[in-house]
Amino acid sequence: MNVNSYIEHTLLSASATERDIIDHCNEAKTHKFYSVCINSCYVPLAKQLLKGSTIKICTVVGFPLGAASTESKVFEAKQAINDGAHEIDMVMNLGMFKSSNYVEVFKDIKDVKTAIGKTPLKVILEISELSKNGIVKASGICLDAKVDFIKTSTGFSKSGATLTAVKIIRKTVRKNCKIKASGGISDYKTARKYVDIGADRIGTSKGVEISNENNISSKLSTLINL
Repeated sequence: MNVNSYIEHTLLSASATERDIIDHCNEAKTHKFYSVCINSCYVPLAKQLLKGSTIKICTVVGFPLGAASTESKVFEAKQAINDGAHEIDMVMNLGMFKSSNYVEVFKDIKDVKTAIGKTPLKVILEISELSKNGIVKASGICLDAKVDFIKTSTGFSKSGATLTAVKIIRKTVRKNCKIKASGGISDYKTARKYVDIGADRIGTSKGVEISNENNISSKLSTLINL
């Protein structure tokens, strides 16, 4: 399996420079990743760099805490799309969720989805902060809001994606929503496991390393079958 087509090549460091973004986009083109996932200030630059390629541009809103106002998330998402973003990853309002204010959580997500229309929206749950029941409940809210993807993690919390959480999400949403596993996925074997259990995308800053391992695995498989 070529996992490259699942990978959202991620660079969300606050200290990422223009040079870093240029290199990042070039890596995405070289390895034929699905997309780059970058901070919104660099979306216009990425649009120039990726012009004529098939690589999508994904950006984040309300990131990484999810505690911004709904109005600011809506504005940020719409501006990012105007600048050239193809997909939006927004962080769920975790504090509101833990307050059991599920109506506010739903409204926060739904207002962003309504504002961006057919542009794919991924909602980050931050699974490290949720119980199993919390993951199920949050996934249900996302389904009600008609999001396109549920994403496991920001990569900025105490831990990232887990196979268990992805299985819980998949069991909850079935085929009604896609899943992006993100956070701590750093090698081909692990990325492949996530794809095998139902992840539709892999968010990782280690895309190049995973791609290189993928190539080695493919070559070994070819040699074995000769």
